[in-house]
Amino acid sequence: MAYTQSNNPFSGPAKVGDTKDQDEAGGSNAGTYGESDGPFCGPSGGSPAGTYPMGKDGKKDIGRGRAALAYANKAPDPSGIRACVLRNFPQLKK
Repeated sequence: MAYTQSNNPFSGPAKVGDTKDQDEAGGSNAGTYGESDGPFCGPSGGSPAGTYPMGKDGKKDIGRGRAALAYANKAPDPSGIRACVLRNFPQLKK
């Protein structure tokens, strides 16, 4: 049996998004994060899949939410990123 990325036991977790999207607005980290770093708010703001992660090791992380708010201006639609972050972390609403 030939191992592919999806069934190779040595390949690590699957990455979300594609590194070819790194040149798009808000996509500098596309393809860098794994599935356990989700949910991702990038698509809500018009950025590629796998950007603006809200979690870490399968749990939501408020620090990631704060970072997404700080970098939201890099996305094509910053208000979409902000809305997604506030859905995940309502305590960050000012």
